[in-house]
Amino acid sequence: MVDFIIPTNFKHVIAAVKVVSGYDEEKNSYRIPSLALKLGHSLNKISSIVESNAMMYGDHERAECARDFRKIHQARWNEYISAGAITTLKEAKWNTPQIIPFTQDVKVLHTHLEKKHNELLSKLRSCPSADSYAALAKVTLSQVILFNRRREGEVSRMLLSAFKSRDSSELHEDIAICLSEFERKLCLHFSRVEIRGKRGRKVPVLLKPSMVSAMELLVETRELCGVPAENPFMFARCGAMSAYRGGECINKAACECGIKNPDALSSTRLRKHIATMSKILNLNENEADQLADFLGHDIRIHRQYYRLPEGTLQLAKMSKVLMAMEKGTLSDYKGKKLDDIEIDPNEQLEAQGDSMSSDEEDSSDLSQTTAPAPVQTDQPVQSEQAVSQEDQGSSNAPKKKWEDSEVKAVERHMMSFIKTCKVPGKQDCERCIHAEPEALKQGTWTGVKNYVRNRITTLKRKGGL
Repeated sequence: MVDFIIPTNFKHVIAAVKVVSGYDEEKNSYRIPSLALKLGHSLNKISSIVESNAMMYGDHERAECARDFRKIHQARWNEYISAGAITTLKEAKWNTPQIIPFTQDVKVLHTHLEKKHNELLSKLRSCPSADSYAALAKVTLSQVILFNRRREGEVSRMLLSAFKSRDSSELHEDIAICLSEFERKLCLHFSRVEIRGKRGRKVPVLLKPSMVSAMELLVETRELCGVPAENPFMFARCGAMSAYRGGECINKAACECGIKNPDALSSTRLRKHIATMSKILNLNENEADQLADFLGHDIRIHRQYYRLPEGTLQLAKMSKVLMAMEKGTLSDYKGKKLDDIEIDPNEQLEAQGDSMSSDEEDSSDLSQTTAPAPVQTDQPVQSEQAVSQEDQGSSNAPKKKWEDSEVKAVERHMMSFIKTCKVPGKQDCERCIHAEPEALKQGTWTGVKNYVRNRITTLKRKGGL
């Protein structure tokens, strides 16, 4: 490699990197863009090593060449390699579905591992052998990764000494006061082991009693089953100095239990699954920090990447803003959060005549709407289908005047929205209808919403807003 680290050979190095990375000159793209980027980092490190070695041996000419090569690399590498490789990586992520495990698949895998765990535990206890040891070690390793949503490499490399030195002390009385009765029981139920995580960070692993009993049995029988005494790992291989690979163990178990998408159950995707699904809990900032710390994330990375998929957020959240802008009603939702806004995409805008005077519009807003028709005793009550069809009909259909009983019923429950100039959502309108079943017998939620919106519009006009 020393011969590469010469300024005059820089263009030859560029050509070689493009060949091994599968560069397409016409498209300015790479078949393996990550390889091109990694080679760039490696060349930078190699030039530093060549320079330091040359200086140690007094070869100033070689050291100067290495320095010059690194200067050229820093100045031109982005132009020749990095820009195209990064663009290729970004474009590859466009329009690709984000694969997240199904909750049902995770549940099926848990059940499958639990069943195998019980069988293998009794088998190893009654008849220790290398095969039964290996099978139980793989199942237990998979269970620990799956339960803790921990990186597979971190758990696979758990040291035997870390498991043996796990904290088994009783809960301190002063700390117990701060916990609920249920939380105190959880502290007694689980064991906690601290292991080395990413970038040397200390990360915790929680163990259920069934996991602890299996791991204790593995420790007791490891030498009997052919594990070298010098092997430092908890999930050690028989007859080797290495440990079992957690990713392979989970993938094998996922294929065995016959779930929908085994490839989705990698440790990385399982970690994204818990971080994404935790949005359901609406955690406060402190609780989110605790979850990020347990998963071994920097909180900024956790907030940026571990959230609902970008496509879902745009479809479910941003579409509300666009629909409100399209309908010209964005100001009606002043002070509301995106989660509180409810807009029916099939709702039609009410046609308002521009030729009406201000006074005529005010009276029309209060007395006319497409919402409930007057209750008539001499006619049968309309079916839900008929009401739905009436609501979805032409905007030119004749509007019906509200009865006093209907107006009073709506005002009893929706006056707070009118006073604060906030348009209610679908659930708010439906609660109003359910609370007044007699007065609003033929009412629809869109009718109630339109009535409140018209009242708000009238108040704004009178107040000069």
